[in-house]
Amino acid sequence: MSAKLYVGNLSFDTSDHDLEELFSSAGTVESANVITDRDTGRSRGFGFVEMSSTEEANNAIAEFNGKEFAGRDIVVNEAKPRVDRGGGGGYGGGGGGRRNRW
Repeated sequence: MSAKLYVGNLSFDTSDHDLEELFSSAGTVESANVITDRDTGRSRGFGFVEMSSTEEANNAIAEFNGKEFAGRDIVVNEAKPRVDRGGGGGYGGGGGGRRNRW
C-alpha cells in the first residue's frame, strides 16, 4: 500500500524530477509533484511524494525531515487529507436588497 508524503520549504527551483531523484534513495517513488501557482507556473515551495509502501515513507521521513536540500532545510511528514475550506465563490452572505420604507 502506497503512502503520500508532504515535502515543505522547498527551493523555488526544485522540480518534480529533483524530488523523485532525492526520495528514490529511501525506496520506490510512485510519484513526485512540486505544487505550482496556477497563474504564474512558479513553484509554491512545497510538494508531495508518493512512496510505494508505508515502511519506505517512514524511512524517507527519518532520512530527509530537517535535512538540507538545495540550500533549504526541508520538512517531510505524512500528508494529511485535503480539507474542504468551504468557500465556493460567489458573494457570500445575502442581505443587501431593498427594504420596505412604508
